[in-house]
Amino acid sequence: MNHFLDIHLTDPKDLRSIIDHASAMKTARLGRPRGALDDDQPLKDRMVALIFEKPSTRTRVSFDVGVRQMGGQTMVLSGSDMQLGHGETIADTARVLSRYVDLIMIRTFDEAVLTEMAEYATVPVINGLTDRTHPCQIMADVMTFEEHRGPIKGKKVVWSGDGNNVCASFLHAAGQFGFDLTFTGPPTLDPEPEFVDLARAKGSTIVIERDPDKAVAGADLVVADTWVSMHDAQSARERRHNQLRPYQVNAELMAKAKPDALFMHCLPAHRDEEATSEVMDGPHSVIFDEAENRLHAQKAIMRWCLEL
Repeated sequence: MNHFLDIHLTDPKDLRSIIDHASAMKTARLGRPRGALDDDQPLKDRMVALIFEKPSTRTRVSFDVGVRQMGGQTMVLSGSDMQLGHGETIADTARVLSRYVDLIMIRTFDEAVLTEMAEYATVPVINGLTDRTHPCQIMADVMTFEEHRGPIKGKKVVWSGDGNNVCASFLHAAGQFGFDLTFTGPPTLDPEPEFVDLARAKGSTIVIERDPDKAVAGADLVVADTWVSMHDAQSARERRHNQLRPYQVNAELMAKAKPDALFMHCLPAHRDEEATSEVMDGPHSVIFDEAENRLHAQKAIMRWCLEL
C-alpha cells in the first residue's frame, strides 16, 4: 500500500514521479477557472477523509480543493469530532474509516498517531503534518525551487532558525533529492541528529553553522519558519525570540547568498520576526508560489497513493 508518511520512506524514483506529475497537472490547469474539474477526474466516486487534530489553513484548503478538482469528495473531521486515542483507539478508528473512505489524510501532533493509523488502515494514509515532520510541504518546496531554478540536485539550501518539523523534512529531502543543507540556529534548537545522519548517509553534505552570515554564503535557497508554535506558552515565546533574533532573514542576510537565491517560508509567518517583510515581498521571495504548489503537489501525492 502506498502510504505517504515521510519523504525518507518513499523511493526517490517515486518522489521524482510525484514532482513531475504535480508540475504537469499545474501546467494543464493554466488558463482554466480555479474551481474547474481536472479533465480526467481521477477521484470521481472517491471519498477522502481529512482529519485535523491541529488547526490549519493551507493544508485544509489545498487538500479539500485538490480532491474536488479531481472529482472526489471530502469528509473533514476535527480533533474534537474524532478524539483520537481518548475514546475509541486509533487502531479501531483506522479500521472503521477504511470501510467508509478511499484515502485518509491526517494532521496531528504525535507521530505515533500517524504511524498507528497507517499500521491499521486498509487504505492509504498521508502525513499532513506531525510535530516531527511535514513532508507534503517540502514536496511543494522542491517543486517550487525547480520551477524557478531547475533541478535541485547539488544545490545548497540554508535553513535559518529552529530545527523543527519542516526542517526535518528538508533534511529527509536532501538525502532523497541529492541537495546539500546548512542549518544555522542556536544549539538548543538543532535538528534531530537522526535526521542529519539520514541525509549524510545518502551522500548529502549537512553542515551546522552558528554564524548566519557564513551559513548563507553561496546559498541557492534560504528558508525560514515561525519561531514559535501556536501552542507555546508566553515564557517559551520570549525565550525563543531571544535565541533566534540573530537568525532573522533580512535583506542584509539575503545579500550574502547567491544573487539569484530564492527565499521560502511555508507560512503562516510572523512578519518582521523570522523574516522581514522586505524579504518576504522582495525579488528573492517565492512564498506564494510555494503556497499554491501545496495544491498541485498534494494532488500528485494522492494520485500516487491510489495508483491513479
